[in-house]
Parts: sequence; C-alpha cells; structure tokens
Amino acid sequence: MDETVYVGNAGADGAGNGGWLLGHFMPVDDPRHSTDVEVKWGVHGAGESRSRWATDECRTALLVLVSGAFRVELPDRTVRLSEPGDYVLWGRGVDHSWYAERESVLVTVRWPSVPGYRVEPPVRR
Repeated sequence: MDETVYVGNAGADGAGNGGWLLGHFMPVDDPRHSTDVEVKWGVHGAGESRSRWATDECRTALLVLVSGAFRVELPDRTVRLSEPGDYVLWGRGVDHSWYAERESVLVTVRWPSVPGYRVEPPVRR
C-alpha cells in the first residue's frame, strides 16, 4: 500500500474524532497528519451549539454548508448559512461560536493546524 495515500469515508473516519479528518492531532506516520491545515466533516443535530466561544484565535477558518441551516456567531454579527454551498471565512483574531438551526452537515477547513483549541462536545439547547 502507498503510505502517502489514504482512502476513507468522512462520516466513518470523523466519528471517533469529533468529525476531524486531517490535522496535527493525527499520528505522525498517518497521511492525514498535517500542521498546515485541518479538515472536518461536521454533522450537527438541530439545536446543537458550540460548548463555548473560541477566543484568541490564531487560525483562519472556512466553513462550507453541505446541508441544513447553521449560524456562525462572530463578535460583530451573525452569519446564517442556509443554502448548500453557502460559506463564511474569517481570519486570525476573530472569536466565534455556532448554532445548528436544523440538522446540518458542513466541511470546515482551518489553517494552520495548532494544538490548544479542543473543547467539549457540542451541547443541545
């Protein structure tokens, strides 16, 4: 097997790691290990929210809605993603949180991949 190629399923592979598929948190000898970027297949039930705001952010983030309806809370506004393909991007230094209005699936890309941002699993309101 070519150890630089990995084939999987985002739902299955992400299930044991909060949806995260690629990043610094994967074993160093795994092709999914990266300190450059993180990728998540996020499946969030209706009413789920981030357990606390992400603060002192040192990464850039891109969230793309695959299905559902999802709100991203930013310090100066709320962004609602409601159509497949809707996305929001923010840079370093922007605190954020989120709320799933309906069951939602999103692809999240963050860079760089750095330790220290893991929080408790999402909560239901």
